[in-house]
Amino acid sequence: MDPRSEVLLRQAELFQGSVLLAGLPADDLLGRLPAARGWCWHAGDQAALDARFEGRSDFGVNAPEFEFEAAVVFLPKSKDLTDYILNAVASRLQGREVFLVGEKKSGIEGAAKQLNPFGKPRKLDSARHCQLWQVTVANAPQAKSLESLAQEYELPLAEGPLKVISLPGVFSHGRLDRGSALLLEHLDKLPSGHLLDFGCGAGVLGAAVKRRYPHNQVTLLDVDAFAAASSRLTLAANGLEAEVITGDGIDAAPWV
Repeated sequence: MDPRSEVLLRQAELFQGSVLLAGLPADDLLGRLPAARGWCWHAGDQAALDARFEGRSDFGVNAPEFEFEAAVVFLPKSKDLTDYILNAVASRLQGREVFLVGEKKSGIEGAAKQLNPFGKPRKLDSARHCQLWQVTVANAPQAKSLESLAQEYELPLAEGPLKVISLPGVFSHGRLDRGSALLLEHLDKLPSGHLLDFGCGAGVLGAAVKRRYPHNQVTLLDVDAFAAASSRLTLAANGLEAEVITGDGIDAAPWV
């Protein structure tokens, strides 16, 4: 079992009601907390959770609509994404509890400060190189729309500027990474047919390919729901149409 889940289960009496587990790992935690539900944005984890706990985890970039009495946020890698997830759950939990759990090496102690806008956080437990923090939401925030947190930049390409829209949590948020910059220089003479942007992120390469080769069918694929949402925004910002899908690995490509 994931060590973060083990720390949670040391305080299992706190999580017996209708609890939302945001960013939960694909382990047996839902089996140990029968009234809990998950919110997942990793396609591989979601597939594993669906196979074991069908109907108990929601996939996507928005918090599930069902009513929950408390929320546990498993610390994301990105500070911006952590802020978005905490805002999304705290906005619905006035007077109730938000918990943040994560590994020390991932910066959980510093990340606990992101609970300060909602109340006074306190550390509940520390074990297995992880920490569990709790805050009672005294100041429920206004929920922020995900698109309001998007960052936009332009790339000067031969066909004209390409607008890129990236969302919190997406790789290289708000800027072009060196790998994509290198690939953009080598898009000449691509074959006709169905082209795949594998690990599409914010959709830079897929959008550039679709604009340069408009008659080709282009599919953008990523394991992360926030990346897929970013790619759709990037395509729309440039007036382009292409298929965007989520899946765990190359086996999720439509022709495999």
